[in-house]
Amino acid sequence: MVDAAPERVTGAENVVWDLTVFYSGVDDPTIQRDMERLSGMADEFAAKYRGRVAQLDAEEMVDAQIELEAISDVSGRLGSFISLNFSTDTMNPTFGGLLQKFREFGAQLSQKLMFFELEWKAVPDDQAARLLADPTLGKYRYPLETELRYKPYTLSEIEEQLIVEKDVTGAGAWVRFFTQLTSAMRYDWDGEKVNQSKILDKLYDKDRDIRRRAADSLTAGLREKEMELTYILNTLVIDKANEDKRRGFPSWISARNLSNKAPDEVVEALINAVTSNYELVSRHYRLKAKLLGYEDGLYDYDRYAPLLIEQADRSYSWSEARAIVESAYSAFDPRVGSIISRFFDENWIHAQILPNKRGGAFASPTVASAHPFVFVNFLGKPRDVMTLAHELGHGLHMYLSGEAQGQTGLYTPLTTAEMASVFGEMLTFEDMMRKETNPAVRLQNMMDRVEDSFATVFRQVTMNRFEDGVHTARRTEGELPTPRVNQIWLDTQRRMFGDSVTLRDDYGWWWSYVGHFIHTPGYVYAYAFGELLVLALFNLYRKRGAEFVPQYIEVLAAGDSDYPEKILAKAGVDLTDPNFWNEGLTFIREMVDAEEKLAREVFPDRF
Repeated sequence: MVDAAPERVTGAENVVWDLTVFYSGVDDPTIQRDMERLSGMADEFAAKYRGRVAQLDAEEMVDAQIELEAISDVSGRLGSFISLNFSTDTMNPTFGGLLQKFREFGAQLSQKLMFFELEWKAVPDDQAARLLADPTLGKYRYPLETELRYKPYTLSEIEEQLIVEKDVTGAGAWVRFFTQLTSAMRYDWDGEKVNQSKILDKLYDKDRDIRRRAADSLTAGLREKEMELTYILNTLVIDKANEDKRRGFPSWISARNLSNKAPDEVVEALINAVTSNYELVSRHYRLKAKLLGYEDGLYDYDRYAPLLIEQADRSYSWSEARAIVESAYSAFDPRVGSIISRFFDENWIHAQILPNKRGGAFASPTVASAHPFVFVNFLGKPRDVMTLAHELGHGLHMYLSGEAQGQTGLYTPLTTAEMASVFGEMLTFEDMMRKETNPAVRLQNMMDRVEDSFATVFRQVTMNRFEDGVHTARRTEGELPTPRVNQIWLDTQRRMFGDSVTLRDDYGWWWSYVGHFIHTPGYVYAYAFGELLVLALFNLYRKRGAEFVPQYIEVLAAGDSDYPEKILAKAGVDLTDPNFWNEGLTFIREMVDAEEKLAREVFPDRF
């Protein structure tokens, strides 16, 4: 198979990350030595503490936590280096083999160390409370306290070890297979074979026929792998159902909410608030159909269609994208801007397009003793600039939390993990709008921003509704055939669009390339959580100006050092208020109002 050549040169062709902060390469002998060293560290830790956790005083508990941090650092450096390499070429057998070797090793390591957490959860409640009240614990009080939340759902040590061991050849293996399968899939395009990033890019083309053909090509490619993709989903969904049942979780989403430190009632309030405002989506897409002159309305392949505005049909070089994003972050705060610059200057970003590179974008915190890395597929489109701003927001958050909290507080819950990324997008958008004088281009930018918010809030909640439907149906109906899964997808998507977009039956297959359903079940609502949270924060920024900046930076630097509601209270946000989500939705409503007003000014003849 031959991949089509890149359509344009952006300057990102040689933007690759430098992973030598970890190892010189995949053949570095230090990798094997570190695995052996790590195994020895775990053995020493177990010999020192097994059977004694209930007898530890506060000082001894701190010593134990410091030792666990050291183990986590070495393990994190290995895992980060190996997984980051794999993401750039998922078909490389050396990368894949090393990844599998580390996963098997990691399972053994986890089995050696899990006794500590299990013994801690078994400590009587009153005794645990006395230890947690001791100020000697310092920053370790919070993680120890949060571990106790899992006490009702914890199994015996042998059961926990078996789950970890079987994950290597069970759920973990299916996740890896999905990643390799979808990365290797190729789609027909004018006699050539292109990867997923390329075919999805064509859905944004100004030519309606190109968009339709791209959508049909994507569907055809997904149908070819229908059996594999449906089987992977069914297998992972029932695997999760079995584990949830054994642990005693009341619903399919309970474990995710617990991990996100988001109470069930908070998540339910979020979902209800979003689904009850679907009419905002219909308003936007009806407006778009009018501006595009589509009397037959929009179809699924028209959702990302640009307005036919010549001035807005432009691409960005890598250097232009860098300048835009750096300017926005630096205007917010000079130190923040300098941190963002380090990602570019010190090669912490991988932006090059490669045939077997994983699709999408992400940021990895790695470990506190190193620094974060950012992964994007840069094609030079306006949305790629916003994606870069988004992932660098993650990177900023990870950098600040690692610097302030170290390894223990580095990994934020998924719900607040989207906070800095979406805020960074908003900073970049506002900066671009301030500098743009052409009303037509401003309209295109505003409509793009609205669609970005829809993708982050409404689309993610509809995907949560899809997951809810699939997990519920799989637990009551048995294995789900592809048509059943497709119907759940279409039903949940059509509720969002109403009559504003016609979703063809072929669109029913499009659930099957969404990696979040496979990698992290239940994850998607965290995007909506983060977006609405950020819109509320951004309103505070507009009101308070410069005095808000240090409060916001303090929130980011807090990382996972306390419960989200306590951290955000420092910036004046009350997550416990069930009406909180309406503030962010009001912000989106105001953007829809603004785009409708601007559209009437730019195209008065169409109204």
